[in-house]
Amino acid sequence: MAEPQLQGEGFRLRPWRADDLDSLLRHANDEQVSRGVSDRFPHPYTQADGEAFLAGKVIDLGDPVFAIEIDGEACGGIGAQAGRGERVHTAEFGYWLGRRHWGQGTMTRVVAAYAPWVMRELRLYRLYAAVLAFNVGSAQVLRRNGFMEEGVLRAAVFKRGVLHDLRMFAKVRRSLDDER
Repeated sequence: MAEPQLQGEGFRLRPWRADDLDSLLRHANDEQVSRGVSDRFPHPYTQADGEAFLAGKVIDLGDPVFAIEIDGEACGGIGAQAGRGERVHTAEFGYWLGRRHWGQGTMTRVVAAYAPWVMRELRLYRLYAAVLAFNVGSAQVLRRNGFMEEGVLRAAVFKRGVLHDLRMFAKVRRSLDDER
């Protein structure tokens, strides 16, 4: 997959690099960041966790998975995993951002650049994301980018001793020429 030329006000998306380890640890080792994402993203986030991630042992870095770079530093990530078989036209995506950059509209701008790009690049008809019910900020990011809430999977996630509902959001297009 070609390296994207994705950037926007205050950020650029690029492949993760081995020299991102220090910034990855600085931004990822935060309980508030990790509480809203998959348990593949642990807390505490150790050097071994960062090295495993950057070596492609946690997720496939061959997928469209990118660092969110702000002021020359990897401060978060965004990525998608395409479906297989009869679901190859769909992909699930997720993202995270270091807390220092929350509340500034950055992730809304990142998703605005990434979602249409990945839908074109992977020839997707459907891009979806699952959000823990308490993560109001992430739900707002998706809504602001035209994702529709499709429903709630009740009692779907048990995280850190608490049962959570999972809100499902998706963006759909009916043809590959549809730029929605």
